[in-house]
Amino acid sequence: MQFRTQIPIKKTRSPIDYYSKIMSLGSCFAVNMSEKLDYFKFQNSCNPFGILFHPLAIEKLISYAVEKKIFTEADIFFHDERWHFYNAHSDLSNADPIELLAVLNGIIQSTQKQLTEVTHVIITYGTAWAYRNIESNEIVANCHKVPQKQFEKQLLSTDVIHNSIQKTIDLIQSINPEARIIFTVSPVRHIKDGFVENQWSKSSLIAAIQQILNPKSEILNYFPSYEIMMDELRDYRFYAEDMLHPNQVAIDYIWKRFKETNILETALATMEEVEIIQKSLSHKPFNPNSESHQKFEAKLRDKIAKLGSQYSFMKF
Repeated sequence: MQFRTQIPIKKTRSPIDYYSKIMSLGSCFAVNMSEKLDYFKFQNSCNPFGILFHPLAIEKLISYAVEKKIFTEADIFFHDERWHFYNAHSDLSNADPIELLAVLNGIIQSTQKQLTEVTHVIITYGTAWAYRNIESNEIVANCHKVPQKQFEKQLLSTDVIHNSIQKTIDLIQSINPEARIIFTVSPVRHIKDGFVENQWSKSSLIAAIQQILNPKSEILNYFPSYEIMMDELRDYRFYAEDMLHPNQVAIDYIWKRFKETNILETALATMEEVEIIQKSLSHKPFNPNSESHQKFEAKLRDKIAKLGSQYSFMKF
């Protein structure tokens, strides 16, 4: 007897291996998956502008990088003793405007270079809800705790999302036509928007992505993170204490499904070797000076050196 339904996921035609270069963009769930890629020592970068939730924010980041945007003081603003940029996460905010601009412009340069070299871009959309700054009439990525009265909240239409996703694809392909793009929708529920409103949001994102996809395409793929959480893991034991975010068990399971369908089988043996090293590095010995532990460390160094000789980018 089977007590749950499992979502069938086709294996991608363009899987990730250890020679792939990956960029992960989007919501906090993009960070969860990126942490897995980092743990297994893939060549991966994540969210150069910090966490971004809606499609227009991700599109803007890509357009800034492709167009080699140079930011000036006119692009940033001062609020609550810090300088901010509306299209980046508050983690980048700074008390010094010159430092903030230097960081933003440095990120654009490095992101542009990475986009020309990546083999895979993983984009995780979190929400279709967005905030428009009333004064500038611009959709922002982050409000930076500026008073709510200065913004108008709106649900991006499926057409707007569809156009934004297509522009994002076109921008990436304009400098890297071979880059594979994997879309997914975050399983995190944004119920501050409302329960029904969260469903509107997720359904708009999914509908827009599906309009873009071509089943025969080797360039565009979809991974059903949200669907796995809602169907295979439809129980509160798979949620964190806030009952909104997937807990570690859920993250591990979704990663397992991703690994099965989006990572080349020949890379799995290397992943196992990396995991053995990672667990060994976190091992706390009872007696670090014992002969047995010295032998353990020597073997560990040999394993690290062996992988390092095969993959020069791997650092432990």
